[in-house]
Amino acid sequence: MLEVPRTPRGPDTQALEQLLIKHNPRALFINSYHHNPTGSCVTPAVAQRVLQLCKTHGVQVIEDDVYADLHHGPGTRLAALDDDARVIYVGSFSKTLSSSLRVGFVVASAGLISRLAEVKMISSMGGSRFCESVLAGLLASGAYRKLVQRLRQRLSMGRVAALQLLEDAEWEVFGKPAGGLFIWARSPMSDYAQLRVQARRFGVLLSSPTAFSPAGEANDWQRINVACACDPRAQRFFQATV
Repeated sequence: MLEVPRTPRGPDTQALEQLLIKHNPRALFINSYHHNPTGSCVTPAVAQRVLQLCKTHGVQVIEDDVYADLHHGPGTRLAALDDDARVIYVGSFSKTLSSSLRVGFVVASAGLISRLAEVKMISSMGGSRFCESVLAGLLASGAYRKLVQRLRQRLSMGRVAALQLLEDAEWEVFGKPAGGLFIWARSPMSDYAQLRVQARRFGVLLSSPTAFSPAGEANDWQRINVACACDPRAQRFFQATV
């Protein structure tokens, strides 16, 4: 697995091009919107460049858009720009309803869908008809749309409050996300071990410094969930890092 550096505008396309030339990978896996862990979104110019590079180097694109319904307003998807069936678009309801629901969807060419259906049948004998029926009912009745609207509003309020909290505590924020669940930020405290000890004092557990690197490289950035960032324990922790 090769790691592509991320910028606030999406993948670093110069770094991506060098990886494609050097390693000749078969596929690119990408979060276009509300990337996990940085919270960043792909801009139209970056999306076009990514597709151009993948077409030039014969790379299949898997666009994982599981956070799509947490985004308010229009957005750029690689699948919408694709003109040669290069993008496999994957969506899910696990981030809005329940991670245990295990219901999602795939948009791809007819031939690829047929192959994926065979793999699905061999590996898991298909999906849960009950879960799919529950979801279909929520979609048809409009209940899902109303639920998502409330969820976006709650996350938006939490995001604004969390960003202000981080600014007051002088944390560095990797861009300011417009939606989704995550803020990518790092503390002004340079000693990561000391930061983790400080966090435990307030009942906060920080992730491992290598948790978000496929190559296992350490960094001092933290993925902050906006739904939890304003918990009193988290607030006291951020305030103590100033």
